[in-house]
Amino acid sequence: MPVEIKRKISVYGEEFWAFYNSQSLIIQNKIDWVIDLIKTLPVIPKKFLKHLEGTEGLYAIRVKIGNNIFRIFCFFDHDHLIILLNGFQKKSEKLPRNQIEKALYLKKQYHDEQKKK
Repeated sequence: MPVEIKRKISVYGEEFWAFYNSQSLIIQNKIDWVIDLIKTLPVIPKKFLKHLEGTEGLYAIRVKIGNNIFRIFCFFDHDHLIILLNGFQKKSEKLPRNQIEKALYLKKQYHDEQKKK
């Protein structure tokens, strides 16, 4: 029985691919697995996708493999489209402000480009 896709996933720019391609195959497979969950689950647990307070619609995809924790920033565009932005390995309790600012900049750049279409 085929799995129903609930959300279309798109990647904006090159930041995500640079991050993804720099990871080992094991980590890439776990990222793919979490993204597949986000595509197919009707309700996504906060364990895998969490809204970042005070960031104007920015979310973090959460990937954990062993002791390694990764975050991939994204946002919704309309109802079913998530744009994957930058990603990084999390090494402290707090999310790095520079990574959040980079994601917000990419989100703004995306919306500016959409207005021109």
